[in-house]
Amino acid sequence: MAGSTYGKGSGSAQARALHRAALRLSGGRAGIVLIGMTDATRLPDPMEALDALPAGCALIWRAYGRGATAASLQQLAARARAKNCLLLIAGEPMLSRRLGANGLHLPERMLTRPYGNGHGAITAAAHSETAIHAAARAGAAAVLISPVFPTASHLDAVALGIVKLAKLARLARTLGMAPYALGGIATGADIRRLAGTGAAGVAGVGFLHD
Repeated sequence: MAGSTYGKGSGSAQARALHRAALRLSGGRAGIVLIGMTDATRLPDPMEALDALPAGCALIWRAYGRGATAASLQQLAARARAKNCLLLIAGEPMLSRRLGANGLHLPERMLTRPYGNGHGAITAAAHSETAIHAAARAGAAAVLISPVFPTASHLDAVALGIVKLAKLARLARTLGMAPYALGGIATGADIRRLAGTGAAGVAGVGFLHD
């Protein structure tokens, strides 16, 4: 996904460190390398999540009908524009289009049809080769592949590991999508383990809060 130059001095110290590590992972290529996500239990406040992100990143607001009003979205969108961050609304295509968010994030359960113009940038969640193909058919420009490592968000999920991530990332790139690693990525050391997998960047929740 297209992005902007990183703005020093913005975001939390942990997120800035992750951003630097993700830039090295991407080889310094232009584009968004760090995607923050809200979580209903661990980090429900999208403003808090956005404030923790460095400039030039992306935020996926997983509101799913909770507090996603016109006023709250417009306020969040204005804050995102001021930070030059991309704002995507998860699972709410009509709301995303109507209120002018930068894009739409599709949970895997929604990868059942193509999404046309008017949604901005589209990202999708994927846990398997089948989901990667479905994301491409849905019109996603980027896919969040998870869980790479064990994660607090899904304690019962089996981690993909590095080899499987690399295989899915190659498939995503073949289908024209940028692959992002998601799940259990909270430190620079975690990101360094992703070297050589073909990941365009990383996504997560844990690095946005204490």
